[in-house]
Amino acid sequence: MKKSLVIASLFLFSLLPARAADAFCGFYVAKADTTLFNKASQVVLVRHDDKTVLTMASDFKGDPKEFAIVVPVPTFIEREQIHVADKALIDHLDAYSSPRLVEYYDENPCQRMVREELAFKSAAPTGAMDAARDNRSLGVTVEAEYTVGEYDIVILSAKQSDGLETWLKTNGYRIPDGASKVLRSYIRQGMRFFVAKVNLEEQTKLGFSYLRPLQVAYETPKFMLPIRLGTVNADGPQEMFVYALTQKGRVETTNYRTVKLPTGMDIPAFVKEEFGDFYKAMFTEQVRREDMRSVFLEYAWDMGWCDPCVADPLSRDELQQLGVFWLDEGQGIRAPMPGGGAQDVFVTRLHVRYDGAHFPEDLVFQETSDRENFQGRYVLRHAWTGGESCPAAEEYRAGLPGRRDTEAETLASITGWRLPDIREKMNISAPKPVPYGKKWWERIWAE
Repeated sequence: MKKSLVIASLFLFSLLPARAADAFCGFYVAKADTTLFNKASQVVLVRHDDKTVLTMASDFKGDPKEFAIVVPVPTFIEREQIHVADKALIDHLDAYSSPRLVEYYDENPCQRMVREELAFKSAAPTGAMDAARDNRSLGVTVEAEYTVGEYDIVILSAKQSDGLETWLKTNGYRIPDGASKVLRSYIRQGMRFFVAKVNLEEQTKLGFSYLRPLQVAYETPKFMLPIRLGTVNADGPQEMFVYALTQKGRVETTNYRTVKLPTGMDIPAFVKEEFGDFYKAMFTEQVRREDMRSVFLEYAWDMGWCDPCVADPLSRDELQQLGVFWLDEGQGIRAPMPGGGAQDVFVTRLHVRYDGAHFPEDLVFQETSDRENFQGRYVLRHAWTGGESCPAAEEYRAGLPGRRDTEAETLASITGWRLPDIREKMNISAPKPVPYGKKWWERIWAE
C-alpha cells in the first residue's frame, strides 16, 4: 500500500500590554487553547546561541500507516539528536500560555469612597521508508536511517528536486503537485531532509494509539521555521502555534510583521458561556485586518510565574524534556518558584494563520531583549448590585448604561460580530438617535 506524504504545517520547521511588574489578578474562568482550531499544528522552539531543539506535534488524523513527514533541516542529524517526546509537555505549555478570560466583581462604591477618604493615597499594584537505498542516478543520498520510538527516520540529501521527488514516489510516497519547486529552494540552500513515517510494529509494542511529538536537536545560525511545504497540498489556510523558549527575551518574526493581539478590554458577561466562539471570531477578524500577512503574539512571559494562572509554569524537569539545555550549565539560574516553575526561561507564544499566497517565505525569527510581559486577556466585569445609597453609588449606577454600551461596541469591533446581535444578547437597547435638523440646544433635551 502506498503511503501518503502528509506535510503537516507543524513539521515544516527550517517545513493593553502591562509592564513587567504589573499584576493583573482577577479570577481565571476560561482559556482559548489550540483545540479550538482545525488543522492546528504546534511547534516548540528552544533556542540559545546557535543551538536549537525543535519539538513537533502533529494534528494528523487517520490511519498511522498513511502518515509521513518531510522536514527540511540545516545540517546532518545523528541518531542521538532525535527523540520522541510526551504530548503532555506541549499540552501543558499550551495551557500555560493560552489567551484567557478573567472576571472581576465591582466592589461597593460607598465602601470604596470611605477607604479613599481614610487613605488619601492608595498604593498601585505591582505587580521509513521501505528498503531505502542510495540512488546516485537521481542525485539522492540516504545519509542515515534510524528507528526512534515508533518512527522510522531517514536523513536524505539531494542535488536536484526532480530526483528527490522521483525518489520519494519510487519509495511509495505520493508527492503533491508543486512540491518540486519548493524542494528546489531548500536544496539550493544546502539543506537536508528529515523524513519520518510510523513503524506500526514498534508502535504496537510501545502501546501508543496516537502519534507522539518528534524532537530534533541541531546547531545552525539560522533561526527559522520552514512552512512552505505545508502549503503545497493544503486545502485551505492552516493554523500554527509556535512556542519559543529562550533565555534572553521575546521572539519575533523578522520577515513578517509580529502583531500583538488586542488585549485587556472589558467585554460583555455573556461571552463567558461562548469564549471559544469569541476567541475564534476575534482572531479571524485580526487576520482579516492584517490581510493574513502577519504573525500574532499571544503570550510573552517569564516562565517563573503567571497572573492570572491558567496552568502552573512548567517545572524544571518538563523544560529539560522540551530541550531547555542551559538549566544545567550554571548560567545565572535563579531559584525555582512555588509550583515548580524555573525562572531562567522566557516563553513566547506566536499564532499564525497562513497559506501559500500570503506567506511565500519561511518564518525567520530573532530573539530580542524585550522581557515585557504580554498576554491575550479579556475581562468580564460584573456590576455591583447592592442597595446602599451614597453619592458614589448614585454616580456608579448612572455610569453603568454607558459602560455596557462600550462593552458591546468593543466586542463588535474586535470580533466583527453585529452590534445589534450583541445588544440583544446583553438585553440592552441601542442609544436613542440624535435628531437632526434642529438647533444645537434643542437636541440637548430632545425626547
